[in-house]
Order: sequence, then structure tokens, then C-alpha cells
Amino acid sequence: MIPYGRHKIYPEDIDAVTAVLKNSLLTQGEQVPLFEQSVCAYTGAGYGVACNSGTSGLHLACLALGVKEGDIVWTVPNSFAASANCARYCGAVIDFVDIDPQTRNLCLNHLSQKLNEAAENNTLPKALVVVHFAGHSCDTASIAALTKPFGIALIEDAAHALGGKDARGNAVGRCTYSLMTVLSFHPVKSITSAEGGMVLTNDASLATLLRRYATHGINRDESLFEAENRDQPWFYTQLELGFNYRLSDLHAALGRSQMMRLDTFVSARLALAKQYDDLLAELPIKRPLLDENSAWHLYTIELVCHEREAVFKALRARGIGVNVHYIPIHFHPYYKALGFTKGMFPNAETYYKNAITLPLFPTMTDEEQREVVTQLTGVLKSEVLE
Repeated sequence: MIPYGRHKIYPEDIDAVTAVLKNSLLTQGEQVPLFEQSVCAYTGAGYGVACNSGTSGLHLACLALGVKEGDIVWTVPNSFAASANCARYCGAVIDFVDIDPQTRNLCLNHLSQKLNEAAENNTLPKALVVVHFAGHSCDTASIAALTKPFGIALIEDAAHALGGKDARGNAVGRCTYSLMTVLSFHPVKSITSAEGGMVLTNDASLATLLRRYATHGINRDESLFEAENRDQPWFYTQLELGFNYRLSDLHAALGRSQMMRLDTFVSARLALAKQYDDLLAELPIKRPLLDENSAWHLYTIELVCHEREAVFKALRARGIGVNVHYIPIHFHPYYKALGFTKGMFPNAETYYKNAITLPLFPTMTDEEQREVVTQLTGVLKSEVLE
């Protein structure tokens, strides 16, 4: 089976992790700060706070913004559930903005219309979680221009997009137009730390809050202690109800080693995307826009003349590990129970109905890619589907 995604671990990565096991603290050692520094150096962000998953990072971002019960947060329905769950963890009301059928990212026209309606109804969101789907950066500059007059905080969910750039050439993660950017280091992402995430920001006060919320809400800054405790070297104090979202040094060592190959990984993904674009040109499918700034986490096609379930099953039977990204968040029973129904976000729903994710990973060979195309071509021409 050719999987839709696959990580690559090099001997140097193993050596980096082994060195921690042999010589360093397993947690709260030097590797986490060094990993944070490497990601900040790459993206241009001022501060990085590592955590144990991208989902944790999204939760931390909402906590640092002070999202609470009664607040409203918007995101898109075409994403993994974590993009919305992070607001629900804080007790906030969630709502969605439909996607653009071409980019599959947030639709600027829908956003503009929804903002004007929310302003009239006094239902503006406190934050908007912008998702860079499949590695393709949203037009964050235009989104910021629309939301800034309303005082809405922007969080970038860049779980798919490390190593990519926006249309203006800004590295994803620089937080050029947002307050925070959240990354994921799951095994199929741009780099992996096995599991892990990071929140990037240029705001020092947000960085302090993020780090504190990720470590139980505990503070060790003597200046914040009561006078009688300032000379007690063991002392610490809990300021907020935080969480244990720390990343271990083992994970950080792996992530830091993988960062050295990030550009190589992304270049390989782009080359494969270009080849797919050529090889699939004559098939009755809708290909993704060929974005040279994308990190190309996913290569997702849309069927035009065939029923998705039959094609999906036929490809799996032929050894092609296709997948589907994503079931619209508002389709899940939890969100249906909140009042969301099918038909509310037609662009995301139409995309989902026809979407199939083809295999794409940095070490994919020409032979593997041509096998994917051969089998897809055969399935689409198969009498079984007619």
C-alpha cells in the first residue's frame, strides 16, 4: 500500500534523540529552547512556545487571548476538528466561514458578508482561526484588513504549512498579520517530532502567557512572589489554571534535527505536486491550484464525473492509500448537537463530497507516483464505476 503520507527519519535524527537519552534531561532540558529558537530563526517569529501537539497549541492560543464562555470564535468547516475544538475548550461559541471553491481556504467574500451581519447583530467574534489548508497559505493580509476594524484577533492554524510562504513572500509563522501562528509536528507534517506543536508570536506578553498556560499556570518569577517568599529558592506559585502541555526534550531533539531538512522536504513535495499537475492534466478531475509558495502537505483532487465512495474503495483495493481531508467540522455529531446542519456551508460541503487525497510525501519515488496515476486512471475508466 502506498500511503497518503509518510515520515522519514534519518540516522542523524536517531543520533539526536539517543544523545538526549544518554547525556541530558529527558524533559525541561536544553533541547526544547533550542528547538524553539530554530523554528523562530527559520520563520522570523519573535517567540516560540513548544507544546505536545498542534491541538494543544490551538488551545493555548485561545487561552492566551482570554477566550472564555460567552465569547465567539470563527473558523472554517474544511479542517480537522481541533480548529474549532480549541474555542469550545474555553467555553466559547463557535461559528464557521465558508471556503473559496478554488483555494479551499477561507472565502474573503463570505467573511466580509458575515462580518457586516455580525456587526449589525452585535455577534462579532473575539478571534478568527485561519486555516492554511493542505499547506496553501490563506490571503492573511486581506483577512487582516477585513477583521482589524472590528478588533478581531487572528490565529493562524498552520499545522499544514510550515515551510511555506504567503503570496507576498512572508514565511508562514512570521505572524506578519496575525497575533499567533500554531504549528504541528505530527509524523505526516512538514517535519516531525513524533508528536508536538508550537505557538509562534511576536508579542512578548502573549509568549509569557502561552508558556505559563503550557506549564500548569505555574510561575517562578520572584518579582511576582509575595515578599516573604522571595528568598525561598524552592518557591513557585500558580497564577492561572494551566495545563501540562510541555514538549519533552526527546521530541524536541527530533524536531530540531528535522528542521535541518525542512527546505529539502518542502522542495520535494513541490516537485511531486508539479508532476501530479502534469500527469493528471487529462483526467476528469479538478486539481488543486499549483501554488509554488505552498508547503504541499496534501495533494487533494476533486472528482467531476464519478462517485467518490466507489473510486476511493477501488483505489484502496489496488494498493493506493488514498484518504479524505476533511469531513466538514459541522457534520460531526458534537457540532450537530450545537445546532449546525448540512447545507449551512455549501462550498465546503461540495468540496468534501468530491474530495480524495492522493499520496504525497518527500521520499515518494517516481515509480510510486506513476503507480498512483496509473491506478487512478484505470479506476476512472473502469466499467465497474459506470
